[in-house]
Formats: sequence, C-alpha cells, structure tokens
Amino acid sequence: MSVSTTTTRTTASNRASDLVTAVVAAVLSLGVAYIHVKDQGGIPGDKEPHYVGIGYWILEIAGVVAALLLLAPATRQRVGSWVLALGVGLGPLVGYIWSRGPGMPDYTDDRGNWTETLGLVSLIVEGLLIVVALVGAARARSRSTIV
Repeated sequence: MSVSTTTTRTTASNRASDLVTAVVAAVLSLGVAYIHVKDQGGIPGDKEPHYVGIGYWILEIAGVVAALLLLAPATRQRVGSWVLALGVGLGPLVGYIWSRGPGMPDYTDDRGNWTETLGLVSLIVEGLLIVVALVGAARARSRSTIV
C-alpha cells in the first residue's frame, strides 16, 4: 500500500468522522433550542421576566444557527462554528444553576427546583453538546494548524 493510498484513506476517514461529529452537534443544538421553546410555552413564548424571555429567544436562534453552520461544509471546519455550539450548551447550563441557586432578579420561579424533568433533560443534552463541541473544536483547530 502506498503512502498516497494511506493518506487518502485517512483523509476520507477524518472527513466522515468530522461529519458524524457535526451532525451529532447539530442535532444536540436543535435539541437545546427545542427544549427551551417547549419550556417557554411555544413561539414566541411567555417567559417572565422579559429579559429571561429574550435570553430564551437568543438561545433558540443561536441553536438553529449553530446547527446550520455545523451542517454546512464550508463552515464545519471553522472553530467559530464549534465555539457557537459550545455556547449553546454552556449558556443554559449556567442559567440553570443561576436560576435554581441564588436566583435571578425578579425571577424566583425556579429557585430550588433542581429536579424539574425538562430541566434535567436539558442538562443532559447540554452536557453532551459541550463534550461534542469541544471535540469538534479541537479537531477543527488541529486541522487548521496543519494546513
């Protein structure tokens, strides 16, 4: 087997692995967006106080944009796409801890409510997204320094 054949197989394998990682991250990003649409009662939703509702909208839009960027071949290899996906996972995780722990201004509905079913599902999806996004970002970064 020649070096050229081995390199071609490795490159094809890397592309397939990158695509699978991107699809998983895109599905998880859409999952985070969907969970938050559901939690706020649909679109446009009625989450109060208003700043929390706006945060939900930003998160939902970011989740859809991240999914689209990760599925587009031209942007899949860019670290920025993975950083956005990482933010889609980290943002609501921080919000969950903040809203249930110390609470947020004018928002005490969830304080102490650590075992809400939809919240726990959201934590699982967000945690998985964080792990997959870190892997994708590391791969994109290593490939960008090699090329």
